Amino acid sequence: MVQPTADPTTEGRHPGMSRSDGDLWFGHPRQLARLFTTEMWERFGFYGMRALLTLYLADHFLFRDDVTNGLYGAFTSLVYLTPLFGGLIADRLFGSKKSVKFGAIMMALGYFMLCFGGPTATPHFNYGGKDYAVETISHGEARGQYVVDQGSRLRVSGNDDGSIILSGETGASQLPRHIAAGQFRFDGDRSQLHVALMLLALSIITVGNGFFKPNISTIVGTLYAPGDRRRDAGFTIFYMGINLGSLLSQFLCPLLAVHVGWWAGFLLAAIGMVFSWSLIQFDGGRLHGYGETPAGVSSQAMAWVYVGALACVPLVWFLFANMLANAEAAALAARAGSGIIGYLASLPLLGQVLFGTWALAVIAIPLWAWRTGTREEWHMMLVAVLLCVFSVVFWTLFEQAGSSLTFFADRNTDRDLGWYVMPAGQVQMFNALFIVGCAPLMSILWGWLARRGWEPSLPVKFSLGLMGVGAGFLVLVFGTQFAGADYKTPLIWIALAYLIHSIAELCLSPVGLSMITKLSMARVVGLMMGVWFLSTAVAQYVAGIVAQFASVETVGGEVTNLKLSLDTYAQVFQTIGLWSIGIGVVLLAMSPLLKRWMHGAE
Repeated sequence: MVQPTADPTTEGRHPGMSRSDGDLWFGHPRQLARLFTTEMWERFGFYGMRALLTLYLADHFLFRDDVTNGLYGAFTSLVYLTPLFGGLIADRLFGSKKSVKFGAIMMALGYFMLCFGGPTATPHFNYGGKDYAVETISHGEARGQYVVDQGSRLRVSGNDDGSIILSGETGASQLPRHIAAGQFRFDGDRSQLHVALMLLALSIITVGNGFFKPNISTIVGTLYAPGDRRRDAGFTIFYMGINLGSLLSQFLCPLLAVHVGWWAGFLLAAIGMVFSWSLIQFDGGRLHGYGETPAGVSSQAMAWVYVGALACVPLVWFLFANMLANAEAAALAARAGSGIIGYLASLPLLGQVLFGTWALAVIAIPLWAWRTGTREEWHMMLVAVLLCVFSVVFWTLFEQAGSSLTFFADRNTDRDLGWYVMPAGQVQMFNALFIVGCAPLMSILWGWLARRGWEPSLPVKFSLGLMGVGAGFLVLVFGTQFAGADYKTPLIWIALAYLIHSIAELCLSPVGLSMITKLSMARVVGLMMGVWFLSTAVAQYVAGIVAQFASVETVGGEVTNLKLSLDTYAQVFQTIGLWSIGIGVVLLAMSPLLKRWMHGAE
């Protein structure tokens, strides 16, 4: 852990006491308020962008579902992989505060670049090696997608087996009326320059997030002395700031995207990121002594950090481009009957790097702790790593929010409230809304239970989170039976699923961040914070696999068969829901042993 540097206001105090003791904010160190607001605006930018991203890829660039889900999974996985390196760099060279500021600048630049998406891609239909134009009619009785051939417009209808029917006056068209699955392809003609710019923007955001994300949490951890019982509540308050920012952006950014344009939604996300940077850059000395650059680090060494970070941008761009080129092939391997094993065997370079790094981390770190630490330290580090592994299951399911759940909201959810039609991207704000409402209650609950000695252990909280997120999907599956003739499920069911997911998230995620700072050996706390986010990165990648299994055929961004779409989502959601509950029960059975190995670090 990067310890606060010497400060005259702390002289004469116990070394573990916060400099803010006596100057409190809701019973916590005053600095928590600034860090809360900084994280709020950073999450405003990130979640505003995330609310738009999959729909942007599908509707603006007209990428197929499997490509969109694969690229989204690649991006979110790298967003959580880079903190592994950002935390290590901050521990050894940069300091947490400087890392946060540099990361914020890069992320703001990336969001600004997403504003330049170029012209909307034009859809086309390929059959027999020949491309045909596609037209979409959005209103009236003729609403639908049409293949255009030699003056004829042929309406496209999808069948349950994945085949399509082309209906209408064929005229001179030689296209058959019925085309089997696998014999045709819908795609889009898009500007390769603007695709490259989009990938560059995502690359810059990814690198910047690596510097920002682990280190803002590390600074929060330094506000509390070892053994301070306020730590869990403090991280829960901090976590509420994350969701307050995401609530605002997930309402506003999709609204701007629908009524003004994609560029306006991304611009608002960039402005939020600039606010986040300004709160740290112009802190008025309030964070002096927290997250400072380690003593003895030269300016030349810090300059190399900047150079190295910028050099990583083209490397990340290459990984995205490689994923874009291989996402469809990997999805086809999964659907060909080989399942997840076949998918893993066909991984592009990013998947190999990601899973290799994670496997190395979860094996090497406990071995290192066993060789260099005490028996108690080894036990505690082992528990931290095991809980990171179980968190992969949770985040795999929870992060369907940005991919398969967003597409479910877009295609198979009735979002018409009578007085307002909710944009599909706005549905994600249910999670943030419920977190903001429930986080204070959960914080009070944990405090009340702790004072009576009844607070569940960290492993029990994790198991509750796993079972809860699985239950949320099963509730949504139950709700699909109430879909109308248009195969759209009432909005209340996806809202209820998000409510259950939000409660599950509060059982696991905020205490997960706190768990790292409590169980990790002090000299590697930044690295372990990175491992926590690395585990989330693996989950994001696996979430992309799950979302690809839920992919359906689209024409110009529109589903060809809404019944098949509804059935596909319900089947996938039921499978992952049952698996999550089962794994949560396994962790619950292990929790007494894991609690003993924590040696009182609660």
